[in-house]
Amino acid sequence: MDGPVAEAATQSSTGARRSLSRRDLIKLSGGTTAAIGALGALGVSLAPSVAQARTLRIQNARAVPTICPYCAVGCGMIAHTINGQIVNIEGNPDSPINEGNLCPKGAASYQLAVNEKRWTTVKYRAPNSDQWEDRPLDWAMDRIAQLVKQTRDDTFQERSPDGQKTLMSTTAIFSLGGATIDNEWNYSHSKLMRGLGIVPIENQARI
Repeated sequence: MDGPVAEAATQSSTGARRSLSRRDLIKLSGGTTAAIGALGALGVSLAPSVAQARTLRIQNARAVPTICPYCAVGCGMIAHTINGQIVNIEGNPDSPINEGNLCPKGAASYQLAVNEKRWTTVKYRAPNSDQWEDRPLDWAMDRIAQLVKQTRDDTFQERSPDGQKTLMSTTAIFSLGGATIDNEWNYSHSKLMRGLGIVPIENQARI
């Protein structure tokens, strides 16, 4: 006999809510079974799909505890590797911080390590150019350092225009830290930027 206990609320594509009784559920299950049987009569076997679903990709993998590379919360993760290659990343249920849960960024961190579209070289686009060029990392680091020094030297203010206040700063450089920078490097990064006299200092995690 149908009743409130046997009913489940469902929602249609139009947004209207309706109840699904036990009788309706049995009819739906029977229809699904009949459809599977029809596939078998046509010579379509679901056995390979079932076997693949039962075979976990982390089977025979090595579980390595690690920490999420994003914000400073430090959620625990488990990276599964096979022959040195990462095959899966998930939350670590033994972590007292996140107890196995991960935010969307942490859950997608597998793509940081395994992604065919990830750039592995420095890309440089010259002024007024629409083409990207591959450049060595050392060249890029030297180039950035030169431009930072040049910009700071050209815009550094020791005192206010009226000469009444000591500034020792530049407003021509803005620092935006990345979400994958850990807590200790963020501290050092902030000290470096303030030492250069940079005023606007922000982090991607707060935006």
